[in-house]
Amino acid sequence: MSATLDAIHYYPVKGLTAQTLDHAALTPGGCLPHDRRFAILHRATQFDPLAPAWKPKTNFLVLLRDEKLATLQAAFDDATCTLELKRNGKRVARGRIDTPTGRLVIDQFLSAYMAGAAAPGPYKLVESPGHNFTDIPEKAVSLLNLASVKDIERVTQRPVDPLRFRANLHLAGLPAWSEMGWVGKRVAIGDTVLSVFKTTTRCAAVEVNPTTGERDMAVLKALKGGFDHVVCGIYAMVETGGEIRSGDPVRLLD
Repeated sequence: MSATLDAIHYYPVKGLTAQTLDHAALTPGGCLPHDRRFAILHRATQFDPLAPAWKPKTNFLVLLRDEKLATLQAAFDDATCTLELKRNGKRVARGRIDTPTGRLVIDQFLSAYMAGAAAPGPYKLVESPGHNFTDIPEKAVSLLNLASVKDIERVTQRPVDPLRFRANLHLAGLPAWSEMGWVGKRVAIGDTVLSVFKTTTRCAAVEVNPTTGERDMAVLKALKGGFDHVVCGIYAMVETGGEIRSGDPVRLLD
């Protein structure tokens, strides 16, 4: 196997756009730093920020149901914990989201911008220290084989943006779908060792164009019709921490 780490992405606010890194430090048993650190609650949520416990994605604003989120471009500065939101390149909201005042600015904008969404407003940006608002209960990183995405294009007959899959680590140089056989095995990336424990079952969020917010491609139908499953990507736990960098070699250990 000759493969490399093509890109590193994290999502500071669940449902909003990716931030791209050249390098990142992984810690054993943790997520990518700041990944899904914040989430946007709606009025009907069952999540309690004071007693954080994993809840399904339906408790938050997410692309599965609230595709208008994809029309916002988010930029997060982790040094100052500042979130800036843009619409068509123009700033529409900005605030330090580790402060009540900064979060209120974002809350007020989202409650107005997302008015009429299926999830009832008003909306509230939340953080619970030590908690990550991931789609699965385990703290993990998500990996995506770019060759598998390319193979999906063979079925869709259209380009498929890998960002539709909202994965942390994009891998290049692998045979398509080879990652499906990695469950139960360990993978080395840079200084780290990851333990792969499950594949990623996809939902309708992958049908949302990550740039326009339109539901413009039946990716689930393409997966089911072309491959007889709705899986794309894998989850892995960090076993040995360390630094990862774009371009690092990826090696299957087991």
